[in-house]
Amino acid sequence: MSSTHPLRLDAHQHFWRYDAASYPWIEREMACLRRDFQPDDLRPLLDQAGLDGCIAVQAQASEHETDRLLLLAKRYPWIYAVVGWVDLCAADLEQSLERWHQASALSGFRHQLQDEPSPAAFMQTPKFNRGLATLQRHGKVYEVLIKACDLSAATQLCQRHDQHHMVLDHLAKPDVQANALSAWAEQLAPLAALEHVSCKLSGLITQAHWQHWRSDQLTPYLHTALELFGPERLMFGSDWPVCLLASDYPTTHTLIDSVVRTLSATQQSAIWGGNACSIYGIKGVSA
Repeated sequence: MSSTHPLRLDAHQHFWRYDAASYPWIEREMACLRRDFQPDDLRPLLDQAGLDGCIAVQAQASEHETDRLLLLAKRYPWIYAVVGWVDLCAADLEQSLERWHQASALSGFRHQLQDEPSPAAFMQTPKFNRGLATLQRHGKVYEVLIKACDLSAATQLCQRHDQHHMVLDHLAKPDVQANALSAWAEQLAPLAALEHVSCKLSGLITQAHWQHWRSDQLTPYLHTALELFGPERLMFGSDWPVCLLASDYPTTHTLIDSVVRTLSATQQSAIWGGNACSIYGIKGVSA
């Protein structure tokens, strides 16, 4: 008799057809990212890691990016959800959301808040807050992409918007190279105390020195996230292909597994996919 288990997912990765104008954040020192990354490139890596599929996340601030990812999700059913982009400050936000009403894979949205001239000020603007409230009324997840210096502003933002799931990307990018564990943990704790906020165990490896990082530099951040959020509000994400700046996919997966494997089977299952399924409304099990 065959058994089933919850889906095992990579909750954070990107696809793109590279051109410099569309992805200005890919700078000269990121040369390995200046090429196309498509689902057929990722699938063997997921198989090797024992993962059933993924959640595709926007990497470009355009509605075209959202449409492109939704087309990929139609073609590749193992792309279980899409986190797209929409201008939350736009007067026609409702019309944009209505245009995607039938796109069942579209589970959430993200904006590169970290790239705003002042992320903290941007998170306080009335237009942005009205837009985020609209997203929550529509039952869409919002992913918060910030650096650790903006954790206080992000906490206030999430306190204002508690009607649906909010997800912190990349543990708020702690300054690993400066050994800023204590300060980061102190800033993260108030955000983690908000029960509607979850966090992706993603993007950490590229916060260390790309050529000379060590696992023992990074695992304390993972243990702290476990302590603050608990295993019921954490998700694995590779941040592929961005992780390639510092390592390969198997090593990125192994880093997270080295911490998660110490938990109970139920807790491991939650982090490897159960939480993502619940937060992003993904239905299904793996045979």
